[in-house]
Amino acid sequence: MSSRHIQTAILLLVLANLMAAFSDVSLKVLNGEVPTFEYVLIRQLMSLVCITPLWLRLPKAQRMAGCCKYNFWRAQFILIGSACAMIAITHLPLATANAMFYVAPLMMLPLSALFLKEVPPMTKIVATGVGFVGVLVVLRPDNFHWAAIIALGSALAMAVGNILIRKLPQQQSVVVTLFWTTILTLPGALILALLNWQSIELHHLAWIAAINCFVLSYHALAVFAYRKAEAGQIALAEYSGLVFATIFGVLWFNEVPDVLTSLGILLIVVPLMPIRWKKQAKPHLTVEESV
Repeated sequence: MSSRHIQTAILLLVLANLMAAFSDVSLKVLNGEVPTFEYVLIRQLMSLVCITPLWLRLPKAQRMAGCCKYNFWRAQFILIGSACAMIAITHLPLATANAMFYVAPLMMLPLSALFLKEVPPMTKIVATGVGFVGVLVVLRPDNFHWAAIIALGSALAMAVGNILIRKLPQQQSVVVTLFWTTILTLPGALILALLNWQSIELHHLAWIAAINCFVLSYHALAVFAYRKAEAGQIALAEYSGLVFATIFGVLWFNEVPDVLTSLGILLIVVPLMPIRWKKQAKPHLTVEESV
């Protein structure tokens, strides 16, 4: 795996997490006014409307290639993860919710080793351990909220979904992947939405449409990123979204983290920083040497 591919994958993943942060802000503004699975169903239907014209332009054999067990299971994890994320963001400050979401990269290292046989270097294991300590600081008992457990469910769903990307054929287009993971969420989302359906207003649909655009962008960029590099080599780049979420929480919701929460966030984010600093200072080093 070339260092250039890894650098590109990291940049793509950082941009993906910026889109995810914008999605979180929009979801926070929605404030739980739409039932969870009704929200997920409407968002996925909007996604399908956006993706289908692109999917139909592909050759028939290529279109149908995405109907596989890996996309089916990714779809179910996306469904679960989306529902958990909505609940967590509604009830937690953005920084705290995202600290829980970013347990996903921590989970991805052992998951990639277990399912993909990717063995990360010791430096990444140590860096991930530091990040996990940061999560524990953020989740200290006096700051604990039940929604944090829901957020951990979202993190696990995201981690497994990203790992499954590596199981997809390399030649499968992003459009095909997005189409099938979207359409395969609909049956479960419909059944669960009908259990608690209620009427919503036009401004709710507008916010869901905005969230949908950001989420589609995140998933497309994540697919590109995880195809360019092994999961264990770029998972730390997922932490960039925590920085974005913290800044947006302060600017738009007056959610200023206290000292211990800030310390925990720093412990989560700092492991990513040496990657970029050392690459800029010593461009001749390999990626493994610069981490």
